[in-house]
Amino acid sequence: MQNVKLLNYLHLHFIVFIWGFTAILGALISVDAVSLVWYRMLLGSFFVLLFIIVKKVHLKVTLKTLLKLCFVGLLIALHWLAFFSAIKVSNVSITLAMMSTGAFFASLLEPLIFKRKIIKYEVIFGLIVSLGLYIIFRVESHYYLGIILALISAFLGALFSIFNGMFVKTHDASIISFYELLSGMLFITIYLLATGSVDSSFFSLSVNDWIFISILASICTAYAFIAHVHVMRWISPYTVMLTTNMEPVYGIILALLILGDKEYMSPSFYLGAVIILITVILNGIIKTRNKSIVNTKQ
Repeated sequence: MQNVKLLNYLHLHFIVFIWGFTAILGALISVDAVSLVWYRMLLGSFFVLLFIIVKKVHLKVTLKTLLKLCFVGLLIALHWLAFFSAIKVSNVSITLAMMSTGAFFASLLEPLIFKRKIIKYEVIFGLIVSLGLYIIFRVESHYYLGIILALISAFLGALFSIFNGMFVKTHDASIISFYELLSGMLFITIYLLATGSVDSSFFSLSVNDWIFISILASICTAYAFIAHVHVMRWISPYTVMLTTNMEPVYGIILALLILGDKEYMSPSFYLGAVIILITVILNGIIKTRNKSIVNTKQ
């Protein structure tokens, strides 16, 4: 049993490493964010469907559930559009530093969705996160558009993660991901058709773009999503939360190694990023411990 937990813990780190690499692929792929997300969701839903067929999972869901999954699919599409747009107009380091606020956004959204009171320490942590954001914005203000887009992406990511956290209790992870990816792709298709953005050049990708998008859709999307849900059966939410917060760290280090000079930022930027990351981790530690105490008393 101990060996199984260790293997799943190492697996989780590999998944988080993959998520960090997603931003690198976004910088390497030459097409615009809309095209990139459309291809990612199209191919991602195809790879998940292959998994469903192999595992013989039933695709049938109620109309009410389907509509809910389609709504979350739209949120995911918008989340990825903002994420890759942020990378295109700024860089990987800026985007990932802002994305680390996602867990904090989730702690603010949960009281609204589940109708509970806002906890005092969350307000204090919010002020500290704001300080980290201020430091980054002050020294990297020329990346203001990327900062704003990445914050929007983090907010949307927190929102759909909360919804998926509820769905996964009653539905198979592969079913959730299939309908969400497929519906997100359909929403973007409607947008592309409405704006007349689809022509022969839309389907003319370079060999490198095809390779990177295929990796993004298969390994970083279909595999990572399903594998993440699987390891959660063996590892505590506390460990999952701490490990997931390593994504911006892995991503920024990879960006420095792979993309070079473009990713080198000022010392103040890294100070702001560390303040945000530590605050988010502390928030998660306190929240997880409080839940453990409540469960013990029950």
